Amino acid sequence: MTTQEEFITNFYHAFAQKDTQSMEACYHPKATFRDPIFYLKQPSIMDMWRMLIERGADMKIELLKVRTRNNKVEATWKASYTFGSTGLPVVNTITSTFSFSENKIYQQNDHFDFYKWASQSLGLKGKLLGWSSFLQNSVRKQAMQRLESYSQTIQAN
Repeated sequence: MTTQEEFITNFYHAFAQKDTQSMEACYHPKATFRDPIFYLKQPSIMDMWRMLIERGADMKIELLKVRTRNNKVEATWKASYTFGSTGLPVVNTITSTFSFSENKIYQQNDHFDFYKWASQSLGLKGKLLGWSSFLQNSVRKQAMQRLESYSQTIQAN
């Protein structure tokens, strides 16, 4: 296992333990994060993780595989949780690709099947409309509003 692969393994161990301080220490101050829902820069990345961890009381994180590919570290992991808005169970398999700067995560790009996620998390609405840009954009907008509200709340405290 390379040093960077070990670094990412430790990041997911911290995530599984809901240890946001250790997770935050892994990110470069100018890091970026992208997935089908969010496009963020630090410190919003950590606000997102804190929000998801706090709201996902039953969330379980399982690291499935870590490898180096094309000079980047790729991790495949699984998040299992109850989606807060609907109370439906979700099992989402995600592939994350990492690049580094100054021995910290500089870019993280997460990929998952949005349709499959929406079908689980949103039920019938997700099954019927999860393929549509309308639903994808609606979910992105709601998620960003929730994150902004969460960030304001923690900054006020």
